[in-house]
Amino acid sequence: MLREINEQPVALSTTLSKYVDGDRFREDVCAPVRAWLLAAKDEIVIAASGSSRHAGMVAEIMFEDISGIHVDVEYASEYTYRAEKALKRASVMVISQSGETADTLAALRKAKAAGHPTLAITNVASSSMANDADVSFPTEAGRERAVPATKSFTAQLQNIYLLALLAAEELSELTKDEVSIRLAELAAAPAAITAQLPAWTKSIEVIAEKYRTSNSFLFLGRDLHYPIAREGALKLKESAYLHAEGYPSGELKHGPNALVAEGTPLVMLATYDPNDDGSILRYEKVLQLMTDMRKQGAEILAVANTEDNAIAALASDTIFVEPAREALLPIFEAIPLQLLSYFAAIQNGIDVDHPRNLTKAVLAE
Repeated sequence: MLREINEQPVALSTTLSKYVDGDRFREDVCAPVRAWLLAAKDEIVIAASGSSRHAGMVAEIMFEDISGIHVDVEYASEYTYRAEKALKRASVMVISQSGETADTLAALRKAKAAGHPTLAITNVASSSMANDADVSFPTEAGRERAVPATKSFTAQLQNIYLLALLAAEELSELTKDEVSIRLAELAAAPAAITAQLPAWTKSIEVIAEKYRTSNSFLFLGRDLHYPIAREGALKLKESAYLHAEGYPSGELKHGPNALVAEGTPLVMLATYDPNDDGSILRYEKVLQLMTDMRKQGAEILAVANTEDNAIAALASDTIFVEPAREALLPIFEAIPLQLLSYFAAIQNGIDVDHPRNLTKAVLAE
């Protein structure tokens, strides 16, 4: 798992080069995807499970904010029971690391039987989903042996961002020049991750030792960061066997706050894009919530922008992330949370690559 966490810069770079040449999309590869997105302009339904569903939740916000396409995210295991009349106009996207996840494959086949245009994001280009879908948009993360998804998840996030940009360009929501700027930022992301990985690894190993015996964790995030909070909680559960739940930050005071006590730390995603007014507003709300929780006596592990002294002053411990565009922050946040679950697991003597009761459907090629 640790090796695969450290392989993420290469996985992201390799995947990006499949679809992007310089600051433009490769039309020979992306033309079928553009056609699918044009057909999907009214509505997309995403069916996925586990980490892939969290990627789908990021996709919902990205697509709606960047391209204006309405998106609904379903648990793949529930999609097959939805009435067809509720989905009559939707195009359907499935997301799966293996491309063989039983529930997600069943959802894809239901969608195809009903005549929905389908697209699959998988990490195995020869998988059943990649072959069955009308369009395949695979990641190139390479072989992933550990059961907890790491590099396949961040590669999914990147592919989702690419799809949102393709859709925005196709529907004239962004100009080609605006898309080019964002593609250049994506190209720079692997180097930024590589530069930060040593510091993340060193600091999180110490932090994980402090929190590894906690009774339960509440992961909190807003907007794009809420699915990453859920993913962080899932990683801790499946890797370290520690109870954890992910919530929208604003929902903490609507019930879960009763759980906040000694032994139940809050993991708060508090990064923000300083050039995005909406991101700044969300950050200010998180800062206020953190202030309230500290008055309540909560122990807080924060993920925050580098040199954010306001967050560091309130948090018990802080993991720092270099500032980035809002749409890139989910990738940068996910990796420290993967490291947190990894170190919590090995410090508790757990075989993190083979957690109990879990298997990987298919290893990537």
